[in-house]
Amino acid sequence: MRDTLSNMTRNKAGLLGLILIVALTLTTFVGPFFVAPEVSSHTDRINKPPSADNPLGTDFMGRQNWIMFVHGGREVLTVAFLAGIFTTIIAVVVGAVSAFFGGSVDSFMMTVTDIWLTLPRFLLLVVIATVVQLKEVTTLAFFLAIIGWPGLARQVRAQFLSLKRRDYIEAARLLDLGAPHIIFREMLPGMMSYIVIAMINAMAGAIYSQTGLVFLGLVPFGNNWGVMFSLAYAKNAIYNPNAMFSLLVPMGGIILFQLGLVLFSRMLEEIFNPRLRQGV
Repeated sequence: MRDTLSNMTRNKAGLLGLILIVALTLTTFVGPFFVAPEVSSHTDRINKPPSADNPLGTDFMGRQNWIMFVHGGREVLTVAFLAGIFTTIIAVVVGAVSAFFGGSVDSFMMTVTDIWLTLPRFLLLVVIATVVQLKEVTTLAFFLAIIGWPGLARQVRAQFLSLKRRDYIEAARLLDLGAPHIIFREMLPGMMSYIVIAMINAMAGAIYSQTGLVFLGLVPFGNNWGVMFSLAYAKNAIYNPNAMFSLLVPMGGIILFQLGLVLFSRMLEEIFNPRLRQGV
C-alpha cells in the first residue's frame, strides 16, 4: 500500500486524473442534495454571459448553467460506469472461454467476434435505439456493452493465451481442477490489472456513444449533459457569443471526465507494471 501511494503521488498527471474523477463524481452525485434544481424559466436573464450572479452564464430559459451542470452529470457517469462493467464482463467471458478451450470453440467465437467488429457499431446502436426504448440507464448501458465488447474480447483472448502456457496453469489442468476454477481462480487474478485498465477505457468510449444518442434525441433523458448540449445547439447557441457557455459547460464536463479517465488509466499502468515506473 505504501509503494502504491508513493507511485500515485509521483505520477502527477495520474493524480490529477484521479482528482478530476473524484471531483466530478462528488459534484454530480452529492451536489444535487445541496443545490436545488431550477424548474422554472427566467425571462430577464436569458443567454447571459458569466457574471458574479451567474458564474457559468445562463441558458435559453434563463437557468443557471452551473446548476444544470450539477444536476446533469449523474446519468452520464452512471451509464459510463455500468457500461464499462458490462463490457468488461462480456469481453472477459468470451475471451477467456475462447482462449482456454481453443480448437473449434476458439474458431467459432473469434469468427463471431470478427464479424461483430466489422459492423458500424454506432449506426447499429442508433437503429437499436429507434426500436428499443432506452429509458433506463441500465438498459442503455447494457446495449452499449453489447456493441462495444468485441475489441476488448480479442485483447483478453491474447492475454489468456499467454497465461495458458504458464507452469502453474499446466499444473492446475493436470490436477483436473476444472475449467471454471482454472479460468476464474488461477488465470483471471493475474490479469486484474489489465482488466481494470480496459474497463476504464470502455467507460471512456461509452460516454461519447451515449452523448451522441442523447444529442440525436434517441434517448429520452430529461436532465443530462448531452441534453444540455443538444438543446443549446437547437436554440442556435453556437451563433450567440453570450450563449456559448450553454455549449461549453456540458462539453467541458464530458471532456474533463474523459481526461480524468485517460490520465488515471496511465497511472494504473505504471502502478501495475514496474517497468513503466522508470518514466514517472
